[in-house]
Amino acid sequence: MPEEVIKDQLNRPIRDLRLSVTDRCNFRCTYCMPKEVFGDDYVFLPKNELLTFEEIERLATIFAQLGVKKLRITGGEPLMRSHIDQLILKLNQIKGIEDIGLTTNGLLLKSYASKLKSAGLNRLNISLDALDKKISGLMNGRGIDPDYILQNIVQAQALGFQIKVNMVVQKNVNEQEIIPMANYFKKLGITLRFIEFMDAGNDNGWSFEKVVTKKEMLDIIEKEFEIEPVSKDYFGEVAKRYKYKDCNSEIGFITSVSQSFCSTCTRARISSDGKFYTCLFASDGFDLKKMLRLGATDEELTKAIVHVWEQRTDRYSDERTEQTIKNRTKINMSYIGG
Repeated sequence: MPEEVIKDQLNRPIRDLRLSVTDRCNFRCTYCMPKEVFGDDYVFLPKNELLTFEEIERLATIFAQLGVKKLRITGGEPLMRSHIDQLILKLNQIKGIEDIGLTTNGLLLKSYASKLKSAGLNRLNISLDALDKKISGLMNGRGIDPDYILQNIVQAQALGFQIKVNMVVQKNVNEQEIIPMANYFKKLGITLRFIEFMDAGNDNGWSFEKVVTKKEMLDIIEKEFEIEPVSKDYFGEVAKRYKYKDCNSEIGFITSVSQSFCSTCTRARISSDGKFYTCLFASDGFDLKKMLRLGATDEELTKAIVHVWEQRTDRYSDERTEQTIKNRTKINMSYIGG
């Protein structure tokens, strides 16, 4: 099928596919999997409900034939999925895929970094919300020392990974860490991305009052650093990027709340149990796993995927109001990936 056919109702092509490989995580970040909800007795998906690596590879191959160029492995925490490097090897063989990344909290990275690099993974997004031990420990919900994550970041950088660090900024929680984090990663030559606190899922106690907007963050940063905007590299690029004037290091902003990027969203998502979602803030997904396990052909799967994408009208961040937040039940970010 011609690639140009695969456009949604707002003329957005399909270019990026996020693959969640597990709903489990070893952190309990307050903005994603708060421990008050995801306690020790929380029931995660049983192993047989997860897509197998072969099923993920098959779906990724079909999506590549429909225009997807970039894959991102997510979770939960993807490094909790056994032999994840073997999946990377499989995905690297798919014709048309130009880029594969993986998002992680970095805790298990020391054990897996070399295997992942050997499997052909080149890009990592690593979540870290503060350098201050107390703030970081509170936000990750496990008291994990950020120094341990920082050591793993340095090791991954030494192996040659391209790294971005993601910092979710919340008002009256960690905005005082913006400058220390910027300083630290500027010196390392690692891009730091500031993420506006989003109302993903239903359990993180989100409200507009808890958001530190890009403008507010930029005001803080420009008092300390001289920066200049950087042009977008491609259609659908989410981050609003800036470069320090005295070096090549960059920062970026993910502005889902204050400056929506719905109009250029090219992302599709597959949950760890095989449902196809067309928005991070979706309520329902299309069950591709059911089709896979009932013996659907590639042609039938392709037809289903095309139909879902061509009917897509999602623009949640454009339409976000206090009322929509109250009235809409959304899938949890730990289930679908960020």
